[in-house]
Amino acid sequence: MRRPPPSPSRSSVASLRAYRRFVVVCWRFLPLVWSYARDRRRFLLVGGRRNVSTERQQRRAKRLVDNLLTLGPTFIKLGQILSTRPDVLPPVYVDELTQLQDRVPPADWADAREVLEDEVGPVEQAFDAFDTEAISGASLGQVYTATLDGERVAVKVRRPDIEALIEADLRAIRWLLPVLLFFVDDSRAFSLRNVANEFSTTLREEMDYSREATMLTEIRANLVDDPDVVIPEVYEERSGERVLTMRYVPGTKISDTAELERHDIDRTAVAETLERTYLQMIVTDGVFHADPHPGNLAVQEDGTIVFYDFGMSGRVDAEVQDHIVDFYVAVANQNIESILDTLIEMGTLSPDADRATMAEVMELAIADARGEDVEQYRVQQIVSKVEDTMYEFPLRLPPNLALVLRVATVVEGVCLTLDPDFDFITVATDYLGEQGYYERGARQLLTEAGDQFEASARSSLRLAPKLDRMLNRLDRDDFYVRAAVEDSTGSLDALAKRLVTGLLFGAGAVSTGLLYVDGAETAALVVGVATLGAGLLCWRSFRHRRGGRTTASLAPGRGER
Repeated sequence: MRRPPPSPSRSSVASLRAYRRFVVVCWRFLPLVWSYARDRRRFLLVGGRRNVSTERQQRRAKRLVDNLLTLGPTFIKLGQILSTRPDVLPPVYVDELTQLQDRVPPADWADAREVLEDEVGPVEQAFDAFDTEAISGASLGQVYTATLDGERVAVKVRRPDIEALIEADLRAIRWLLPVLLFFVDDSRAFSLRNVANEFSTTLREEMDYSREATMLTEIRANLVDDPDVVIPEVYEERSGERVLTMRYVPGTKISDTAELERHDIDRTAVAETLERTYLQMIVTDGVFHADPHPGNLAVQEDGTIVFYDFGMSGRVDAEVQDHIVDFYVAVANQNIESILDTLIEMGTLSPDADRATMAEVMELAIADARGEDVEQYRVQQIVSKVEDTMYEFPLRLPPNLALVLRVATVVEGVCLTLDPDFDFITVATDYLGEQGYYERGARQLLTEAGDQFEASARSSLRLAPKLDRMLNRLDRDDFYVRAAVEDSTGSLDALAKRLVTGLLFGAGAVSTGLLYVDGAETAALVVGVATLGAGLLCWRSFRHRRGGRTTASLAPGRGER
């Protein structure tokens, strides 16, 4: 049933709430934004960067997390999205946001019951029994247990009245965005706009439990034949846009190593199963569970891993899957150039970045990850090093790829909790070999080499007559080179402005001083104001880097035309 459009009075109330939220958000965030801008430029308009200690950055990051928690559901989710975007925030902030846990007290049962009954009907008729004490609470919803047709089920219910709060918060974020963009450079402004657009879509998707049910069902179908993985099935007749009913599957929290030891569970085997499962989801299936923190993973007594909460889930297209495989293969082979090439193709590294610097970063990352055994690498350390460089060289990160990077680091962290000596890269290499990715890559390389050889042979056949004609023209002095400079970006115009305004500023500064010393204070003031204007124009011309392009063409002499 389509809901009627909001009445004018309701629209006014929504706008008023958004205004109020905007003021609250500004009050909490603008001091942090101001500090961030001061760090990048000492006096905002002029001056170099300030030296900010790691401890100070950590304190600010903790303040940011506290503010996000205080502002509620929308901003908790925003923090989780920002934890996947090292192109927007420094690594210290990203690390702190990664630890942001979405755990809040559940809403009153009476309010939750209204939502539940709007979707599935009276509780007494929809379920055999229903426990009104929530077993977990999050910013967008809460989970209850119940009995349906003799089976124990978990019922996820969206938090009451959360829609109005989130719409007000999203409107406040849209209003705040231009303020934030004023304090950042162009590259990071682009990333912030992308994050704002993606966040609105992601949040609405996570609120839609029917989408979660679809993703859960698809992932479960892909893994149904794996005896080491359990994904609960959905009861569609008891689910809807705001309610999701699944089979209840208990287990021990995957990070509770003491309890796993008590049940004599092989933790290394569990870690390997977890990594292989995520490799299958991301590299092979193209649809994956994107929130692998320990609260969403459990282990049964036989070592089977249980996955919960598919609200955050994503898709990977075939091109990105190929790049991920290439990245793992390059890391396993310690091929620095291939790693850099793959990162550029994926869009995670700017083509303009200094390759020598990046190669050194990657070499240090791999050397640091080796430890005593030269065969051991740590994907998390490699990604961490890359993320540090990503912040210095701002990137335009595809949202799903950012999610994949975060999933990789979180999964490795869980695996290392299970087994501190776990070798993430070896397991990935073995998996790729078993799935035939190395053979596929070799066949593709041979095919491309054959195509290139064929193209080169054809070109060589066409080259001889062209070369003969060119040598004849040189012999007749009937050959010239025509060069032209293209200034589509306005670099020459900008250079001219810099020269003119710089000269005016220098001359004005000298004139102002001479006039002031000579006692002509009024004239000195007028010239000083004009000099300041010239200085500002000169400063603005240096804010944007521009580049031109030179093209050359070979042409026959006049007798050939």
